[in-house]
Amino acid sequence: MVKRFFLFIVCSFIVMLGKAQSYNEIVEQAMDYTFKDSLVQAEQLFRQALKIDPSNSRNALLFSNLGTVLKRQGRIDEAIEAYTLALNITPYSTAILLNRASLYMEKNLLDKAYVDYCSVIDLLPKDREARLFRAYISMKRRNYDEARIDYNVLLAEDMNNKAARLGIIMLDEKEGNIQAARDGLNLLINNYPGDTSLLKMRANLELAQGNKDAALLDLEEVLKLDGKDAECYVMRGDIYLEMDEKENAKKAYEQAVTLGIPRGELLERLKSCD
Repeated sequence: MVKRFFLFIVCSFIVMLGKAQSYNEIVEQAMDYTFKDSLVQAEQLFRQALKIDPSNSRNALLFSNLGTVLKRQGRIDEAIEAYTLALNITPYSTAILLNRASLYMEKNLLDKAYVDYCSVIDLLPKDREARLFRAYISMKRRNYDEARIDYNVLLAEDMNNKAARLGIIMLDEKEGNIQAARDGLNLLINNYPGDTSLLKMRANLELAQGNKDAALLDLEEVLKLDGKDAECYVMRGDIYLEMDEKENAKKAYEQAVTLGIPRGELLERLKSCD
């Protein structure tokens, strides 16, 4: 009887050892395929390992890796499901929460993303990614006070945080504080003089206030920095057309077409220049 019990224990140990080795070997092979960008094989092996030992403490990481593999294949819904299974095991993993939130953002599921970003901030109050995206969602919801709080937290940590400074500028503009928005944008352009997107942003701000000449000056500066900016030529054409300078507008639109804007998109504008 004792021999049989001992034999049972030994056999059980051998089976468990073989199972553990098989699990570990499959996981290592899956990771190797992931690094080689062999995503289909990696997915199959991660799923195989999860079936072999569904109660393994490492399965949270496997579900997370599976989610990343699925995301890289463009299978967003399945990736979200995998990250959710990982979070069922380790609900306080900020890395997995951020990964799932980014996919919610990709699918425009802002409410779900907001919850994940809030969870990250509860765990890591100074996390930049979570603060920035939560502020963005708050702005989309027109909860401007909440968005400003997040941007200010970021600026308290780093006063040169470009994204947060831009966020404050957009908030000022949305709340009608145009002078503050203009002042903030001027400072940002001084700090990043080669950033054409900032110059175009200021041109749009000036245009919204009816300052067409100031907007044209900014667009002229953009073209000095990047003469192949087709969008800038379209903007110039629109301003000239509003100013009834049809010849200049037509030249700007034609240049935009030369730089790759489909003529069909500008056809009505070009007709207005005749």
